[in-house]
Amino acid sequence: RSTDGTIKWLLRLADGNEIEMVYIPDRDREGRNHGALCMSSQVGCTLNCRFCHTGTMPLVRNLTAGEILGQFMLARDCLDDWPADDGQRRISTIVMMGMGEPLLNYDNVAQALNIVMDNAGIALSRRGITLSTAGLVPAMERCGRELRVNLAVSLHAVTDEVRDVLVPLNRRYPIARLMQACRDYPSANN
Repeated sequence: RSTDGTIKWLLRLADGNEIEMVYIPDRDREGRNHGALCMSSQVGCTLNCRFCHTGTMPLVRNLTAGEILGQFMLARDCLDDWPADDGQRRISTIVMMGMGEPLLNYDNVAQALNIVMDNAGIALSRRGITLSTAGLVPAMERCGRELRVNLAVSLHAVTDEVRDVLVPLNRRYPIARLMQACRDYPSANN
């Protein structure tokens, strides 16, 4: 726990593998407390992005939808973020940018996020959910079509030569193709 209220968890899964989750608090203009929960989608990662510590770890496995949703439920318990009379939530946003590339575990991520967004489930608005990607272009289109959540792209460079080094996935999906996928993403047109 940080002095600014940020909380970082190291979570041990049933099989002994570990993942991270982070809650970053914020206060709105009316002084109400809320914040973002950053959740993991994989144990390790295959993308080897130079700026990411997870990129130094091998991919062990994808998280199940239950493990992804379990992160959210654990954070709700720890933050005592259960429905109150005022309708305010401590966790107002979810960001899929913990360990792993969420689009490489799309089916499980989508299943978990659909439960979070379902009015008969947790009922968090899709506008409160952001999926962060290193730029897996074909899955970005699918995400936009099926989930319609916000998308954040880790660009980190404006030339292919530099981005090839920082984000090796750029060799498959260079900046021009990535930028077109961003322009085509449904929320970019609203």
